Amino acid sequence: MSETAEATAAGEHENAHEHGDQAGPAISVRNLWKVFGPKADRIPRDASYAELSQSELRERTGCTAAVRDVSFDVHQGEVFVVMGLSGSGKSTLVRCLTRLIEPTAGSLEFNGEDVIGMGADALRELRRHRASMVFQNFGLLPHRTVVDNVAYGLEIQGMAKAERRERAAEMVAKVGLDGLGERRPGQLSGGQQQRVGLARALAVDPEVLLFDEPFSALDPLIRRDMQEEVIRLHREEGRTMVFITHDLSEALRLGDRIALMRDGEVVQLGTPEEIVANPADDYVRDFVRDVPREQVISVRRAMRPAEGAEAKTGTEVAPDTLVSTAIETVARTGEHCRVVEDGRLLGVVDHASLLIVVAGLDKDADPEDAAPEDGTEREVAAV
Repeated sequence: MSETAEATAAGEHENAHEHGDQAGPAISVRNLWKVFGPKADRIPRDASYAELSQSELRERTGCTAAVRDVSFDVHQGEVFVVMGLSGSGKSTLVRCLTRLIEPTAGSLEFNGEDVIGMGADALRELRRHRASMVFQNFGLLPHRTVVDNVAYGLEIQGMAKAERRERAAEMVAKVGLDGLGERRPGQLSGGQQQRVGLARALAVDPEVLLFDEPFSALDPLIRRDMQEEVIRLHREEGRTMVFITHDLSEALRLGDRIALMRDGEVVQLGTPEEIVANPADDYVRDFVRDVPREQVISVRRAMRPAEGAEAKTGTEVAPDTLVSTAIETVARTGEHCRVVEDGRLLGVVDHASLLIVVAGLDKDADPEDAAPEDGTEREVAAV
């Protein structure tokens, strides 16, 4: 396990407490491996293989480690995003969570229950009732109406026809397809078809929703609409979600926390703000290089101690206020902002401290270092 992964696993209990996860994690993964190839089970057992790159491992053993010694917890009610480039292992990982792909080694718990040790009946119960998957390929039945597609999982569960159609109609309305319940999939747009897939997953009332790059085939505007739909549903229901994507902007928009994968390993796990503000290595740093920092980082990372009368003047902002919002306030009022939480002053932010964050400089750097080299002034309002 990498140093980053070890630190991630060590901090899970503290993170769970901060997240309010008193009942334990929804999903707990420890030292999970998925190896493809001959005698795959020998790879996790032999420490000498852990230091090998993917190409070296294939050359020496004929095996590919799609998931390598991965550990993390998914807290109750959070949107946990796993992202990475093609071939990073993210889709293999999400399929391991319900054993659609059998892990090679490691432990996996679903609300405290051992998934690896589940028999066929318990595993079937997990997949039918407790965890629902939304795939990139909509997988709709073309000869069935929207309502009957949504009701399909309930039919598999054995629910009576009238009851399941009533439940399906409720889900159709929930995802914004009211009035389209009797249409066939071929009469819908791509975005509408994906909403049907989402409604079908919701219909069985799962404890956890698993999304495997569900929006990657959609046009940008439709994709954004579907992201908004996920955000809305999560806000209304608070359901635990695991979301797989290769798109950084999508990950930053949806995720409470993000696990960034490379070559089967988690190279960094943290909140969007933590990953953008403190990338773990050059790979992550390159990944987030073009992210507008002011739209992800909060004023908590930009504030400094108040000086003199600053403690009693300036607009109040919460510590989780985005730097972009604070910039607008500073530009509009022409003075600093006070960062206040529960009536307690934490610090202040002004044009200089906010500019340091936008420029990606160290918090203790000289604000003049953020100025253009030609000596011209750079107004915060223009950032």
